[in-house]
Amino acid sequence: MNKKYAIFDMDGTLIDSMKYWQSLAGEYLKTKGIPKISQELFEKIKPMTMSESAALFVQELHLSGTPKAVEEEMNQMMDLHYKSDIPLKPGVKAYLHKLKEEGVSMCVASATAEPLMEACLRRLGVLDCFEFLISCESVGAGKDRPDVYYAAVKRLGAGVQDAAIYEDALYAARTAKREGFYVVGIYEESIASRWEEMKEIADEVILDWRTA
Repeated sequence: MNKKYAIFDMDGTLIDSMKYWQSLAGEYLKTKGIPKISQELFEKIKPMTMSESAALFVQELHLSGTPKAVEEEMNQMMDLHYKSDIPLKPGVKAYLHKLKEEGVSMCVASATAEPLMEACLRRLGVLDCFEFLISCESVGAGKDRPDVYYAAVKRLGAGVQDAAIYEDALYAARTAKREGFYVVGIYEESIASRWEEMKEIADEVILDWRTA
């Protein structure tokens, strides 16, 4: 990567959080006295949003409370993980410090809310590597649209041609590539079966931060 500016996704790119999201339903249901989630239910919730999963739990498992209350409890559980035990991916800290020493200006653009990003990255000791953090929430659009990337380059004082976007999600990588950004695809176990697609989209790929 030889750009002057770098825009990083957080979940699955910088931090190893995807397995926490994937196990959240089972972890939450254990607190409600349901020791194991059935494979059938697990398959149902795979493509669902948090709010959809919460509604399904209330309907099929007869949890007390409203779907909104269940969603809030699940979000609080994930918040605790961000603030206490989700780790950086191995090699990330050294890579960020290397870019910083080379004079690259960096920020984080994530679907995660900014206060939670800040708490997580501060705990992990890399917050000072970034000029700022920006969330999809604050720009009002997910990464199926380029809004958050344009907001990031504007704040960095950069042009599209000057910035690299680091992403582990295929749909986000496609969005960035379509807008003319230099895309660095990051390997994540959840996209292992579609890694060849990422290699076709990205200008550069990173299998392991420790060897990047």
